[in-house]
Amino acid sequence: MDTDDTIAHSLDGREFHFDAPVEATFGIGMFVHLVESRRTRLGQIESLRMTDDGTVHGVGTVLGELTDGRLDRRRSIGFSRAIVTEADAAATAVVYDESPTSLRMGTLLGNPANEARVLSHRFNRHTFWCGQSGSGKTYALGVLLEQLLVHTALPMVIFDPNADFVRLREHRVTPSSAAAADVAALGARDIRVLGPSADADDIHVRFRSLSLRSQAAVLRMDPLADRAEYNELVNLKVTDVSRASGTVVERLRERGTPPALTLADRIENLRLEDWRIWAFDDAAVTDIIDERPDATVLDLGGFSYPEESLVVALSVLDDLWEKRESRRPILIVIDEAHNLCSPDTDSPLHVAVRERIIQIAAEGRKFGLWLLLSTQRPSKIHPNILSQCDNLALMRMSSPLDLAELADVFGFAPPAMVMQSPRFQQGEALFAGGFVAAPTLLKVGDRLTVEGGVDVPVPQR
Repeated sequence: MDTDDTIAHSLDGREFHFDAPVEATFGIGMFVHLVESRRTRLGQIESLRMTDDGTVHGVGTVLGELTDGRLDRRRSIGFSRAIVTEADAAATAVVYDESPTSLRMGTLLGNPANEARVLSHRFNRHTFWCGQSGSGKTYALGVLLEQLLVHTALPMVIFDPNADFVRLREHRVTPSSAAAADVAALGARDIRVLGPSADADDIHVRFRSLSLRSQAAVLRMDPLADRAEYNELVNLKVTDVSRASGTVVERLRERGTPPALTLADRIENLRLEDWRIWAFDDAAVTDIIDERPDATVLDLGGFSYPEESLVVALSVLDDLWEKRESRRPILIVIDEAHNLCSPDTDSPLHVAVRERIIQIAAEGRKFGLWLLLSTQRPSKIHPNILSQCDNLALMRMSSPLDLAELADVFGFAPPAMVMQSPRFQQGEALFAGGFVAAPTLLKVGDRLTVEGGVDVPVPQR
């Protein structure tokens, strides 16, 4: 053992400490060998700090013992002197190649020879995906959704407010044979795109299929404050309403009672009959999702009335919850999740949507209702939703308050790695939690499909 070697010690075989000279090339997130005379362990550096005597003190986690090219995670034996060296590519690959269900997401930061992978079978937990504007958050999410479509049979419904995923059926031209195989697999997937645009199938909601509570939210009605109108709604029969049979307002006015006339005024004032989303005799969005396509993209932008997108979300979430006992797994992807999960919105529709998401976050996992929430601002997500997420994908974020909250809520993410976020380049990320074999700093790979909501360039002369 050379006197210049960097030496680590561990009291419990789980956490190790070492001191190294400043010129050493160790970095946060790096995988290292911990070499003794009879065994070699694999560790990961989680934090580094300068000491008063000018050296660097590092702390990391012992991932397991390397034996015959495999990683044995079961043994936890302390040690007093182990030489610390950077792990080679083969040893690092062992961390991510243990599971046959891993998905390629890109390459490790600082070690592009190694692929960064996530574990597809751990998306049976809720996932939080965040990064500020320009971080590559939505592009990276597209990479993940493509991998899930290629390598799993997990159906997904994607709430897409900015039309970022409406081109998920359009494939890029790629020369890579591995990517070509993935593109071929994507071509066989059943991907539906619904929305108000000309490039999508119409998205419809059947009002009579909404719960009474949700109908009241659409009408901005309280069962006690508006008890006469609410009672009229309770007794209103709309099961046979079609485009050819007259409107609900006409029927209410024919009844002529004061509550019926007041409810008719409310519907007209809210312009509900002008909304494009009502199904009448057409298939509703819930009927389509019930068929379980591989992916159903709901383009929620472009409606004439902002409340229409909330009604679509409420209809889908209510229906999935109502049928939860069937235990049919589905991944519920909510992009720009602060639009639906904010603790600050107080309209009846916002409240109804948020409360349903809180319920799914708290109880949906055991029924196969799994959330993936993507946003620029963690502080804009209701804490009862955020606290239920077991997977974290963090891209560049500069807000100290947001980073402090993430480090507090996601205790499984090493704080020093979280604090690397402001220095991330576009496309770089920290993944932590159950869906990775170890906290991972990575560079996201290329997408196979076309990104929908790309930035508008500045005109040049």
